[in-house]
Amino acid sequence: MTPSAPAAALIDERIATLGGWRGDTLAALRAVILAADPGIVEEWKWSNPVWSCEGILCTGEAYKSAVKMTFPKGASLPDPAGLFNASLEGQVRRAIDFREGDAVQAAALTALIQAAVAANRAAKTSAATARRRTR
Repeated sequence: MTPSAPAAALIDERIATLGGWRGDTLAALRAVILAADPGIVEEWKWSNPVWSCEGILCTGEAYKSAVKMTFPKGASLPDPAGLFNASLEGQVRRAIDFREGDAVQAAALTALIQAAVAANRAAKTSAATARRRTR
């Protein structure tokens, strides 16, 4: 995978290279993420897919026994469905590990992604307001 290729092509290549349940899971997660908000963009950072909207929403990492979605600001997000099952000890980050056979709960995941988008947009608005006040 060449870092100069467009992010979407790199993500396509990662999904194809993974194959099997990990590729299928990453593809399903990608579809849910992109459908959650029209402002979401795909990026390629740290050799992994990254989805952003007014800041990073989540990353998609593949390991031997799991596909992990990491939300860098996940601790501040509501998770009524209890999707977060990894990185629970931190003060900021949260993650979801998907293992072989796990179902993607599309509605709950969409709500979580939309909450992350709303939090990023609110933070950007707050930062812009604070900058105007200091001028």
